[in-house]
Amino acid sequence: MAQTEVLLTKQPAPQTVPACELPRKEYEVARNTGAYSSSGLATAGFRTAKYLVDEWFQAGYARYHQAFSDRDRSERQRQESGQLAAETEALAQRTQQDSTRRVGQRLQDAHGWMSELQREVTELLAETDLLLAQKQRLERALDATALPFSITTDNLQSRERRQAPDLVRDRVEVELLKEAELIRNVQELLKRTIMQAVNQIRLNREHKETCEMDWSDKAQAYNIDETCSRYHSQSTEAHFHPHSTAFEESASTPESWARFTQDNLLRAERERLASADLRVLVDCILRDVSEDLRLQCDAVALAFGQRCEELEDARHKLQDHLQKTLREISTQEHNVGALRQAIKDKEAPLRVAQTRLYQRSHRPGVELCRDTAQLRLVSEVGELNQSLAALREKLLEAEQVLHNLEDTRLDLEKDIAVKTHSLCIDRHKCLTLRARYPTVSQLAGYQ
Repeated sequence: MAQTEVLLTKQPAPQTVPACELPRKEYEVARNTGAYSSSGLATAGFRTAKYLVDEWFQAGYARYHQAFSDRDRSERQRQESGQLAAETEALAQRTQQDSTRRVGQRLQDAHGWMSELQREVTELLAETDLLLAQKQRLERALDATALPFSITTDNLQSRERRQAPDLVRDRVEVELLKEAELIRNVQELLKRTIMQAVNQIRLNREHKETCEMDWSDKAQAYNIDETCSRYHSQSTEAHFHPHSTAFEESASTPESWARFTQDNLLRAERERLASADLRVLVDCILRDVSEDLRLQCDAVALAFGQRCEELEDARHKLQDHLQKTLREISTQEHNVGALRQAIKDKEAPLRVAQTRLYQRSHRPGVELCRDTAQLRLVSEVGELNQSLAALREKLLEAEQVLHNLEDTRLDLEKDIAVKTHSLCIDRHKCLTLRARYPTVSQLAGYQ
């Protein structure tokens, strides 16, 4: 009987095997096709409907591999699902905490702006009341216009008789002109100031109302945000609002929101500061009406006193400079004489040097040599000529300085006389007349 050998040869596994798959075992069947082969007509009907042994092994290994792959994929999916659930839970908690924190920050910002608005409203209200009181004072002081114009006019006319160079627009004249202008314009100034105070009061009230409306809106928004800050995942008041994420077209940005309140505060503060400045101005005007005319008189008297001191000091300095100039004239005269004598003293050495050069020019033949003695005599003559030129130039300069000193002496004596005349006008005429200036109570209209 023919023998059939069936050889099962195990093939090596592939080089790269996926981590989640088992290595597939493949078998090859070595069929005997020789003379002793058992395949023939007797087995033809059974061969076509059955699997081979290697196919049976392959089907089993396919089931094992599929089961392993499904378990591995299921395990990965469970791990990923758990990880995703944990991450989404942590993300939800973080985002809710961050949202709560940001709502809290918003509450702090809103509370800060509300405090600023409340402070500004309070300060505006107090400032308006103070300005109303100043307005009443202005109205009561409107009649205080009886002023001593004749004294100021007389002082100005008297000072026009000063001589040059003292006929200057000094501080005394500026104060006198300021006093005369104040006397002429005080009534008109009070009326203008009253109208300005009325307008400022209206602006203060308008900006106070603007700040109050802004504060009211922020208080309402603060209450809403405070309610929102108390919500959490276990809150029973929380409901689904799918369309709440849509932004309103009229919604503001954080920058425009802050800028709106900041602009309101800046405008209110600007008006409040303007109102405070106006109150200071009103105080100054009221003092000008009741007391500052007398204070201006004192300012003029002080200016007169300072001017007289300046004139007295200038006269003393002029007299001192005159004495020093006289002494310098005497000294310069001696200097001119000394320079003339120095020029005269250089003539003898120059004659000697020139004579030596003349005599040596008669040396015979080769003896007429440019030796060191000859060179030194030539340089000596040059030096003496330079010295004489310098002395003559210095003499001319000294004589010019002496001439200038004489002119300065004349100018100083003339200026001393002018200062004495100016002192007589300011001290003896103007200040004597200003001693009769009215008192504060008289200028205020109480007498």
